[in-house]
Amino acid sequence: MMPFESVLPASIRKDLKLLFALSRTPHGLIDMATPALAALLCLGHFPAFPVVAIGIITVFAGYTAVYALNDVIDLQTDKQKVCIGGYCDGEDFLDGALIRHPMAKDALNLSTGLVWAVCWALIAMAGAWWLNPVCLYIFLFGCILEGLYCMLLRVTPLRAALNGVVKTLGAIAAVYAVNPGPSILFLLVLFLWIFCWEIGGQNIPNDWTDIQEDRHFKARTIPVVLGLKRASLISLTSLTCTLFLNFMLFWTAPVDFGPMLLTSALAANIWLLLWPALQLVEKQERPAAMTLFNRASYYPLANLILVLASILMV
Repeated sequence: MMPFESVLPASIRKDLKLLFALSRTPHGLIDMATPALAALLCLGHFPAFPVVAIGIITVFAGYTAVYALNDVIDLQTDKQKVCIGGYCDGEDFLDGALIRHPMAKDALNLSTGLVWAVCWALIAMAGAWWLNPVCLYIFLFGCILEGLYCMLLRVTPLRAALNGVVKTLGAIAAVYAVNPGPSILFLLVLFLWIFCWEIGGQNIPNDWTDIQEDRHFKARTIPVVLGLKRASLISLTSLTCTLFLNFMLFWTAPVDFGPMLLTSALAANIWLLLWPALQLVEKQERPAAMTLFNRASYYPLANLILVLASILMV
């Protein structure tokens, strides 16, 4: 069997790489663990195969579209940041696994990026409607919030809350895809858990890595407005809440977790969230923020593995 690289012409491979970079696909693939985790926690078992198959396609399309939408809306701001040396490639940063913001670096034109985002959005909308019309409404609401989040860059640091909500919506939609009448308590705990993880482990450390450019353009992010010390403490507080919400979520879910898996969950919270957050509080350095972002990105995947282990061991 020929390798994938030899099947497509070099020009198409290059274009695809840029498009996947636009959608931050390496990160998006890891993010797909979150809705899968939410669906399994809600049911306590695997859904029917058609739901799994359509769900995977829909989730991939949704993340691909929303990440691309972010770059389309932020294009002019990103271009300005690139002009002053921002968004360096080759760093040990998950969002930079491929070229960062290819449209802003003129490696990809706007029309191509826009068509890419719209096509994946249409696929996501079709899949969401098939799974449950509520999922479609949640996806459209998420796109609107993502647009507002981008437009509030120079307005208020409270825009981070919008980002937190957007990150929860994929998981909430996944729940409705497998259960049209989920427990309100389960939904509330799931929402708060993902929200706190996003603020402390993704939003704040990600904005920290761009703080010099954000200061230059008077962006209103949490690290810029509140300062690095307070930002790091907010991050640590959010991730501490994430730990407690993690165990509360397990308690509300119809999944049996034995002592070994619960101990593993505690270890994952400490290693992926709390320890790098404590290091950020202590060091107040950009590399520490990158480390926290990178490790925290794998947190939903780690929980998915624990839930799969629990279901398969029954």
